Amino acid sequence: MKVLPDQRTIAEHQQSGQTLGRGMDFALVVLVFLGIGYGLDRWLGTRPAFTIGLVVFSVVGQFIKMYFEYTATMKVHEAERAAAMQSQPRYKTDGRTADGQAA
Repeated sequence: MKVLPDQRTIAEHQQSGQTLGRGMDFALVVLVFLGIGYGLDRWLGTRPAFTIGLVVFSVVGQFIKMYFEYTATMKVHEAERAAAMQSQPRYKTDGRTADGQAA
């Protein structure tokens, strides 16, 4: 009987939580800028100008933020993968490691 979840299940849940958080962050920032733009348009009498401008500004900003987060995450993953590859012995075709020891 399996009592505790395995590490893969835990990692999948953490990843989905991060993705959900990013989506909520994106939506809330756009809604906040939409509200600010709408308020400025009503106050200044410039119907859709600030609303459209601030929504476009927020969407572009969110995509730039996502790009930099993705780039940083991929650098971490690449470094982890390179470290894992270096820690494993390299084998030649005769079954010996690169330093000549039998496998």
